[in-house]
Formats: sequence, structure tokens, C-alpha cells
Amino acid sequence: MPALTDDGVGRRIAYYRSVIRPKMTQQQLADAACVALGTVRKIERGERGVTDATLEAIADALGVDPARLRSDRGAAHTRVRAALPALSAAIATYDLPDDGPVRPLRDLRTEVAEAARWRLAAQYTRIVRSLPGLLVELARAFHDAPAEDRAESAGLLVKAYRSADAVAYKFGAQDLSARLVDLMRWAAPEAGDPTLAASVAYVRTETFFAARAHAAGLRALEQALDAAPAPVGASAIAARGALHMRAAVIAGRAHDSAAATSHLDDAREMADQVPEGVYCGTAFGPDSVRTHEVSVAVSLGDVHVGRALDIAREWKPPEGMPAERRSGFYIELARAQLWTGLPDDAFASLKVARHIAPQHTREHPWVREDAAKLRRLKRADAETLTHFAEWCAAT
Repeated sequence: MPALTDDGVGRRIAYYRSVIRPKMTQQQLADAACVALGTVRKIERGERGVTDATLEAIADALGVDPARLRSDRGAAHTRVRAALPALSAAIATYDLPDDGPVRPLRDLRTEVAEAARWRLAAQYTRIVRSLPGLLVELARAFHDAPAEDRAESAGLLVKAYRSADAVAYKFGAQDLSARLVDLMRWAAPEAGDPTLAASVAYVRTETFFAARAHAAGLRALEQALDAAPAPVGASAIAARGALHMRAAVIAGRAHDSAAATSHLDDAREMADQVPEGVYCGTAFGPDSVRTHEVSVAVSLGDVHVGRALDIAREWKPPEGMPAERRSGFYIELARAQLWTGLPDDAFASLKVARHIAPQHTREHPWVREDAAKLRRLKRADAETLTHFAEWCAAT
């Protein structure tokens, strides 16, 4: 990637870092942007240039459009959206990949794990930069794998497809997302791992959310629960518990309060048996179930929304929870606050969500809808709200 000369970029980064609310230290900015602290310091002092990739990561961490940091202030463009065709091309030949080099499984394993960490941290720009080439290489590795490596190669494919799907789904590329889910379902049986199959069923629910086919999605999850491994050991318990969490939310969207409550109770029972953590690519544990309680309350709507506010008064997602899930909590909470006549609180929650995971927040359709409504209500500081609405492209 070409490096931008400083030309005031470092000063603008320092300005936005020091004036946004809440303010950020250089260390916090470095952590949020996944760059070295020394890099941030040198960029702000004008001692080094900054690549487009680093600038976008910093802009996302600051919650500002990259164009505000560039010297030319030109029209912004989304590199993630521009990269989606490359992802599509990478999976077009999943069954007949082009010839090419294949690294050892240990190297591929490391890259797939890194992509999964970026997914949980909502670092979508980083995913699309590395995934197209990795997906092609993983397809080669799978088709050329000796018998003893075939299962692991298939498992790595599934996990990489999941990271790619996170980008496609969050950025509204529903057809690409559905294709990636189908590929996960194709490769998962080759891996021979029941917990991985359960995680694919968890992800598949996205297609039902996108189609608003909530009752059908609930049936699919209940079938997946029937096929899930017995809850013996932390991974199997978490796999089953995550399916119950997902089923509770989609039952809420289907306005089936009895099923939502039942699945939430089952998820809570599973969560009490394992520590909070990431199991087979999905965060699960007591804190994750608590975030889903808010989601279920908002999905059910009406008299249930107050439950989301009750939870938020006594509990907040801990910093150790994946950024995507933490930001999702505040996005859901903002909707509940807006519905109950608390627009200022709703805007505060949206700003927290942006601070935690800018890319996830900016692309969330509820954020756009709620920011547009807040703008029409003319609540909060007009300039601040206007900047936020423009940032997330609210209409």
C-alpha cells in the first residue's frame, strides 16, 4: 500500500484523538486500530508517513471518516465494499482452484486464527485485505491434502469462510453471505467435528434474519440442537448454549415469547457451566447470555423492552468481551432507549458502540435508522448528532 506523506495527517489524527468523546490516549488508539504504539506516536509527530491501510484502521478506531484525516479531504470510499468482488472471485472456484503454492498447515492455521480474531474485533478492513488469497490457498490445501490432513484442512476452510461471511453479511452483501454459508455447510462434514457443524448452524441463521424468515430459522436451529453433540466438555456445552442463544433471538423476532424464554433459559443453564470465552469461533458464557437477554427483549418489543433497560442499569458488558458483541449490546440498548422516550440516552449508547467497534457500528442498519430518527427529533447537540449521522450515512 502506498504511504501518505504527513502533510498534516498526524496533526489531524492527534486532534481527533484528543477531542472526541470519550477522549483516547495514544495507547488506546493503538490498541483499537491494531497498530504499534510507536507507530501512532511517530505518525502524530510527523516523523513517518502512513499507509492507506493504517490510516483507515486509525480512522475506524477514532470513529471518523478517513477523508477527514487525509490532506485532500476528498470523497470517502469504502475499501471493504470495493473488496467484496475479490471475495466473490476467490470462492468461485472453490472446487477447482487454480494451481499455486500451498504453505504448511501450521502457517495456514495461524492466518485463519488471525482472521477470526479480526472478526471478533470487527476489523473488517483487515479481513478483506487478506482473505481472498487465503481462501484460494485453503481450497488448494483441501483438495490436495493427504488423508491425514483432510479433516483439518476442511475445518480451516470453514473458519475462513466464516470470517469472510462476517464481512459480507455486515456490509449488506446478502447473496455473497448466503454463498459463503452454503460453502461452510459443504465443507463442515469433511471436518468431522460436531461442534464445528453446530457453529455453522449458528451462522446459517443470518440467512433467515436477512429474509425475515424467523419461524423457519427457529425450526432450523431446533433441528441443529437435535443434531448437536451431547453437552459433555466445555466446547460441546458452549456449542449447544450458543445455539440456544441464537434460537432465543430469532424466536423473539418471530414474536414467539414462549420459545424465546425457553431457549434463553436453556442458554443460561449452559452458560453457568463454562467460563466466558470464545468456543469454536463463537463467544459464549454468562456475559454473552446477558447481552442476548437485551437482544431478545428488543426483538420481542412492546412490554418486553423495559427488560433491556433493567439489565443495562445493573450490568455492562466487560471489556474482555469481543468488540463486535459489546458494540451490539449498545446498539440494541439504544433502540430500547429510543422506543421508551430516552433519545439522549440512545444517542449516548450509539456513541459508545462506535467507540468500541466503529466498523460494526457504522454498517449496522439499526444505527442508521436510529441516528436518522434522532436527527429528526433534533435531540442532543445538533452539530455532534449531524456529524454522527453523516458518519454512518443516516438519511
